[in-house]
Amino acid sequence: MLAICATLAAVMWVALLLVPWRPWSTRESLHAGSAETTTDFGGVTALIPARDEAACIADTLRALAAQGQLARIVVIDDQSSDGTGDIARALGIDGLEVIGGSDPPPGWSGKLWALEQGLARVCSPRTLLLDADIALAPGTLAALHARMTRDRLALASVMATLCMGNAWEKFLLPPFIFFFKLIYPFALANRAGSRVAAAAGGCILLETDALRGIGGFAALHDAIIDDCTLARRIKDHGGRTWLGLSRDVRAIRPYETLDNIWNMVARSAFTQLRYSSALLLVCTALLLVSFVAPVLAVLAAGAGGSLAGSVALAAMAGAYWPTIRYYGLHPAWTATLPLAACLYLAMTWHSAIRFWSGERSRWKNRSYERLESRD
Repeated sequence: MLAICATLAAVMWVALLLVPWRPWSTRESLHAGSAETTTDFGGVTALIPARDEAACIADTLRALAAQGQLARIVVIDDQSSDGTGDIARALGIDGLEVIGGSDPPPGWSGKLWALEQGLARVCSPRTLLLDADIALAPGTLAALHARMTRDRLALASVMATLCMGNAWEKFLLPPFIFFFKLIYPFALANRAGSRVAAAAGGCILLETDALRGIGGFAALHDAIIDDCTLARRIKDHGGRTWLGLSRDVRAIRPYETLDNIWNMVARSAFTQLRYSSALLLVCTALLLVSFVAPVLAVLAAGAGGSLAGSVALAAMAGAYWPTIRYYGLHPAWTATLPLAACLYLAMTWHSAIRFWSGERSRWKNRSYERLESRD
């Protein structure tokens, strides 16, 4: 049985390397242009929802202001308890407005309600949605703006480079991006006729009319995975979207510990499976076959199983290597993917247990209760 599972894993990993949309590739990426390419962004308003972001907000706003002159920068201080709003105001940045957010109405997520309040301040043709812990390298907004114009996009988003300073971050954050790309292949998400839709919520530039055309943030008010939901709505309304990686869009908040990474993943992992117990079991079986069986087959040292397991592990490493290389990590980190996958499975089960106990998600000291029973 182990040899059969290892053979199946080998077939799956080799097939993954050969599929034309190359979900393992890092070719979909954005690089900052010259800081002097475009300095007038009078057609762009930035919305930055910020809840207890005192440690990050100043660096984020300084980096954004360095991109050029925007029509307006709106920070929605989402009931922070650490002086986030005061720190932002004290920077004295031209065009910066800090507004105080109110309690989310029933059924709304906190971030989306904050963005909805900020949307009322937007009069520009384009809107930049930027998380409060995301710093843009000089020229990044120019590159994103140019991509939107050249490809006639309604939405362009960038998956930020996460902090990878310590062992936990190097061990678990590259797999987070790798798995996201397997679930939402960027090449398919960027294809106009594809049913795959995805975005990365840390940095999104979109046409304001397209956003208002779907009903604003009210159209996705209860979404936990709000970025992909937004991309789905935009594509359903005929807009083109684009998603890529970038080393020039950086998350400046470190995760540091296993607990922090665990909670980040567990808040939305079961949502990714549409709260389906059946999909959870299928996901568990696929992960055990594709990641665990090859390791066990090699350790068992049976002739057939060992060969199949070795092929599977080699193909797995080949698929993971571009991600490791993109973030400048040592090649040895490719060998840690099976163990990381097991931890991600445990996080997903934890997410499901939270849901079954009545909690849909938990983030930033807010708990979102389960709205309805689903299979």
